[in-house]
Amino acid sequence: MKIIFIDSTHPKLNEDLKSRGFICDQAFDKSKSEILKIIMNYDGLVIRSRFKIDKTFINAANKLKFIARAGSGTENIDIKYADKKNIKCFNAAEGNRQAVAEHALAMILNLLNNIRVSDQEMRKGIWNREKNRGFELSGKTIGIIGFGNTGSSFAKILENFNVKILAYDKYKNNYKFKSSLGEILANSDIISLHIPLTDETKYLVNKDFIDKAKKPFYIINTSRGQCIETKALIKGIKNKQILGACLDVFEQEKNSFERIRGNASLKYLIESNKTILTPHIAGWTFESNYKIAEKLSEKIINHVEKS
Repeated sequence: MKIIFIDSTHPKLNEDLKSRGFICDQAFDKSKSEILKIIMNYDGLVIRSRFKIDKTFINAANKLKFIARAGSGTENIDIKYADKKNIKCFNAAEGNRQAVAEHALAMILNLLNNIRVSDQEMRKGIWNREKNRGFELSGKTIGIIGFGNTGSSFAKILENFNVKILAYDKYKNNYKFKSSLGEILANSDIISLHIPLTDETKYLVNKDFIDKAKKPFYIINTSRGQCIETKALIKGIKNKQILGACLDVFEQEKNSFERIRGNASLKYLIESNKTILTPHIAGWTFESNYKIAEKLSEKIINHVEKS
């Protein structure tokens, strides 16, 4: 079986597959059009987010048996069409769930305790204790939207902080901390998103969502940038409906997640002292890189052996 790697991954994935007799070719430097000319020679494909696997690409890949996404989100793959073509699609969300959960916690603790602001002031020789007095996480109500791998991992970490946890997942039943979206909007001091980007979740957090909240809240987004409408977020911050935002992902991100397009909205978020911003690194630890490769190799080998 021949597998083409469109993006780089931890060497473990390549090594595991080769040890089981797979032929693994790398195409990191090839464009989409170049790969389209050779994809019909491959049985499997490994990708992160370099480009979209659309109908045209899938039609050209007439031998393809699986598409493996080295990460959690799969919005760059036309999964429905792949399924029609009997192409198995899988990701490795289990591999980065701990990393994302820890990152979300780090961001909100940073914001609540004014760590970034006071660090910047200290480096300028400014000693201002009262201005940087913070809030404790303990005693807060935290609403988690999406209770899959990362949402449930975030909840597990939070249980040690004496917080009340509310969780909402439209596609799950009988899960811990189960609440309605209405309960989350009515009671949460902090709302954290752990959802994929779909037609349903695009701009989930918009003006209507923010207006329905019964009290001001902090928001954390380690999912996808377009799950939050930036102009509504900024308006919410200005109106003090949103107390602060921890953002690892941005509406302005390109498909590759490697950079963002600058605009006035992004400038506001960068200059605000009510935000903590990181460049899509929540699931990007050394450990998660290895675990993603480990999980993907397991899934690929199991799928092939069962076929």
